[in-house]
Amino acid sequence: MATESHMPHVESDQLQGQVNLYTPASSILELRSVACAYDPSRPAIRDISFSAREGEILCLLGPSGCGKTTILRAIAGFEPVQSGEIFLSGRLVSSSSETIPTEKRHVGMVFQEYALFPHLRVADNIAFGLRHLSRAERRRQVQEMLRLTGLEGFERRYPHELSGGQQQRVALSRALVQNPVVLLLDEPFSNLDPDMTGRMRQELHALLRRMKTTTILVTHDHDEAFAMADRIAVLNHGVLEQMDSPELIYHVPSTPFVADFVGQADFITGQVQQGMVHTELGEFPNTLSSEEGTSVVVMIRPDDIHLMPNKSAGSRIVARQFRGSENLYTVQLPSGQVVHSSESSTSVYQEGTAVELRVSATHTVLFRADQLPR
Repeated sequence: MATESHMPHVESDQLQGQVNLYTPASSILELRSVACAYDPSRPAIRDISFSAREGEILCLLGPSGCGKTTILRAIAGFEPVQSGEIFLSGRLVSSSSETIPTEKRHVGMVFQEYALFPHLRVADNIAFGLRHLSRAERRRQVQEMLRLTGLEGFERRYPHELSGGQQQRVALSRALVQNPVVLLLDEPFSNLDPDMTGRMRQELHALLRRMKTTTILVTHDHDEAFAMADRIAVLNHGVLEQMDSPELIYHVPSTPFVADFVGQADFITGQVQQGMVHTELGEFPNTLSSEEGTSVVVMIRPDDIHLMPNKSAGSRIVARQFRGSENLYTVQLPSGQVVHSSESSTSVYQEGTAVELRVSATHTVLFRADQLPR
């Protein structure tokens, strides 16, 4: 197979320097070696440690059952911790021996179902937690939230008279009007259609930035995490696998699970020879500094591979998915292994077309062969 490989290596610290554009101040939330268990013999999360800085949007990302909602519930005080500690603004709120009640933590939370009071109008839903204020101050704060969330003119409507996006704005307003230390969002876009989801992501991101609200967002959607988060914590089976900026999570994943979960990834077997990794797709830098003869695996993204029709090539296109802005091609190599390539929407090749593969990326991600699941 005629293959040209061009892989200029960029170290992860170089990439870090390019993408570390947001540097909030002091930590508002800190988890230290936290474990929670619904069944004492099977922890739902274990040894979870991370912090969220003032004004930061931090995303907990992972598949169903990975523990991300359990972490959110523990931060809110709904779930006791089995071991470890949780701090809010430097104050210990959870440990194995002490749990500060939810109502004394000053956190805001928006659930998947929004949990609006159906018998209360929009203004009354937003004002529900402000009963300690004077009527005039309540009215002033509610009007400010209506303005910030674009709900002016809807204050006398009931929840059933609103669209899904408007209901979400009411739930956000009710949480934000109390100026919480941390805002907790549990899959907040799950009930919206795709077009509405895109608009609400942009609006919410702008609102949180404007209010400088420290936010923990739970989602299983990596596109949502990339669009919203300053940093992403990827969870798997109750364990934190990696926490980094969205760019580093995508370009320099620390485990094969992270690599595959945050986007299409193919894993090509190679062997270290004379300081390089030799694979069916060409040679790559030995970024693991593995010894001569060691078997390793190279992670390849679809946007790393470009196709060129060539009748003498040994690789064949076996499938094409049209995705609007791009075509995703499935290509079978002479060995039988399958890889993927993303091309522009106007680059249309038929199934069975013989193609040469050119690998052109700005980073090389290697894993030990024993890191991949069998």
